[in-house]
Amino acid sequence: MDSTLLKRRALVCGGSQGIGLASGVALAERGAIITLFARNKDRLERALESLPTPAGQEHGFLVADFDDMPQVAACMEAGLESGKTYQILINNSGGPPGGPVIEAHRNEFIIAFNRHLLVSQTLVQNLLPGMIHAGFGRIVNIISTSVKQPLVGLGVSNTIRGAVANWAKTLASEVAVHGITVNNVLPGATETARLEALLKARAQKSGESEEHHADLMKAAIPIRRFAQPEEIAAAVAFLCSPSAAYITGINLPVDGGRTGTL
Repeated sequence: MDSTLLKRRALVCGGSQGIGLASGVALAERGAIITLFARNKDRLERALESLPTPAGQEHGFLVADFDDMPQVAACMEAGLESGKTYQILINNSGGPPGGPVIEAHRNEFIIAFNRHLLVSQTLVQNLLPGMIHAGFGRIVNIISTSVKQPLVGLGVSNTIRGAVANWAKTLASEVAVHGITVNNVLPGATETARLEALLKARAQKSGESEEHHADLMKAAIPIRRFAQPEEIAAAVAFLCSPSAAYITGINLPVDGGRTGTL
C-alpha cells in the first residue's frame, strides 16, 4: 500500500461504477478512507466490497439522486452530523444525453447544470470547513476534454462541462491559501457504461454497428484504443496526493492524445 493518503477521508461521487469506482479503489490503495456516493444502493453495496481495506479501514457509502438537490443536501448534512470530515472530494456524475445543441430543450440544460455544477457547489460548501481545519484539501472534478475542444454531438455536455471548468478555476484561486487544490481531470473515450450508451445511440441512428462506430472513435485516438477506468483513476489519485500540492487550477486531459489543442 502507498500510504501517502493514510487516514485521509475521501468522498467519491458516482462511486458505484466506472471511473468513480476506479478512483475510489485507487485512493483506498493509497490509504484513504472512502465514502462512495451515488443513487443506487445495491450497486454501492457491491462496489464497497471491491475497495481494498488495509490497516483496518472502514469504508462506507451515501445514497442520493444527484438530480434531487434537496436530497443531496440532506444526505450530506446527515453524514457530516456524524462528526466525519473529508479532505478529498471527487466530483463525478453521469453526463447528459447526446445530441446537437440546437435540438436541446432548455430543461436539458437545467438538469445538467443542477447535476454537474450546483451539486458540486453544494458539496464543496459542506466539506470546505473540514478541509480548512485540516490544512489539506483536494477537490478533483472529472469532466471532459470538451472543455478544451467541443465534441461533436454532445451539445449540452460541451456547454455545462465548460461552466464546471470555469467554476473550478475560480474556486482554485479562492481556496489555495488554505492548502486546498482544485483540479479537473478530462477523460477521453473510456470503457464505461457511458461510452456503451453513446455507441449504441450512434449505431441506432446510423444503422451501422456499434463496432463500426467504436473503430471510428479509436482511429481518432493516437494510442488507438479506449482508456480503462483505472487509467483515469491514476491521474485522479496523483492530483489528490501530497506530491501534487503545487498543482491547482488545471485541466488535465487523459485521452490518449486525442485532443487537438494544447
